[in-house]
Amino acid sequence: MASSMSGAEEVRVSALTPLKLVGLVCIFLALCLDVGAVLSPAWVTADDQYHLSLWESCRKHAASADWQCDSTLGQKGTDWQIATLALLLGGAFLILLSFLVALVSVCIRSRRRFYRPVAVMLFAAVVLQACCLVLYPIKFIETISLTIYHEFNWGYGLAWGATIFSFGGAILYCLNPKNYEDYY
Repeated sequence: MASSMSGAEEVRVSALTPLKLVGLVCIFLALCLDVGAVLSPAWVTADDQYHLSLWESCRKHAASADWQCDSTLGQKGTDWQIATLALLLGGAFLILLSFLVALVSVCIRSRRRFYRPVAVMLFAAVVLQACCLVLYPIKFIETISLTIYHEFNWGYGLAWGATIFSFGGAILYCLNPKNYEDYY
């Protein structure tokens, strides 16, 4: 009787709750936003004369209609940009890994054992990306001469969105499904 009872309990615990499904959607959205942030050509813009991404810095001189772009990774004094890129890519890798683990957990019966590793990876990704997003504007303002008005653009915003969705997914994967299964 005890063995059949634990088997029935395992089936009840392994039911996919809407919270975990919403968590999986949050992880997917965070992954998409991270890809957009990494590929974005505009993390910082200044009027229509300057664009800075994680990969290159482009300037347009007033007398010319052509853009002159240089790689940000090979220039002297861009260690902070390389650190920013490494932190963002590290966080994106953890988000990708947690998405794959969460997706596999949906496909097998015993899902509960995967909830904690997914949450831990997502919290680690949030820490890496928050460090990246705090480092970037501080070092940008410190190293770039601000002769014209600069603004942080949509690429930087996408990275913040990815961090927020990762945090939301981590919170949802921390919630204990045993406490909520009666409601579903």
